[in-house]
Amino acid sequence: MVAPEPGGDGRPYFVHPSSYVDAPCEIGDGTQIWHFCHVMKNCVIGPACRIGQNVVISPGVRIGANVKIQNNVSVYTGVILEDDVFCGPGMVFTNVLTPRSAYPRNTADDYHATLVRRGASIGANATVVCGVTIGEHAFVGAGAVVTRDVPAYAMVYGNPARVRGWACRCGVKLALRQDQSTCAECGLRYRMTGERVEPIP
Repeated sequence: MVAPEPGGDGRPYFVHPSSYVDAPCEIGDGTQIWHFCHVMKNCVIGPACRIGQNVVISPGVRIGANVKIQNNVSVYTGVILEDDVFCGPGMVFTNVLTPRSAYPRNTADDYHATLVRRGASIGANATVVCGVTIGEHAFVGAGAVVTRDVPAYAMVYGNPARVRGWACRCGVKLALRQDQSTCAECGLRYRMTGERVEPIP
C-alpha cells in the first residue's frame, strides 16, 4: 500500500478516513494508519510506522519508530514496542493474567506490562502472554505461544515457545560453530556467552 503524501490535511502523518484517532495522541512524522483502525487516547506512536488494517491500539500504549504492525492486531494497554519491531498479521498480545467476564479486571493495577525490545519480530498468529520481555532482534515464529522471557537474538517457536536457534539482526538463522557464527547474508559476527548470543564488536 502506498499512502498519499503526508500533509494534505495539514498532518505530517497519514490516517485513512475509515480510522479513528482519539485525542490526545502523539503520532510521528510519516506514520501510516490504514483502514478500520482505532488508536485510543494517550498513545505515543513514533515516526515512520506502518499500521495495517483493523488494528486497535489501546490507551497509553507506547510504540517506537519504524514499527510495522500487520492486519488484525490488538496492542493492549501495558504493551511497549521499541523501534523497528515487526508484528505479524493476527498475532495476539494479552494484558491480564486471570481474565473473567464476571470479575472485570480492567484497571491499571490489573494490567501486566509486556516489552518488545528493538528489532524483534513476532510471526503471524503468535500469542504473547503478558508480563514477558522479548529481547532485542529476537524472532518469534508463526503460531508460537510465548509464556516466558525471550533472550536477545533467540529464535523461538512452539507451544509453549522455546529457544530453537538464534537469529541475526537481519533475520537470518545463525549456524553456531565453536560458539561463534558469521551471518551468511550480512556478515555480522556473533558469539555464544553462557546461554546467550551477542554480536561481536
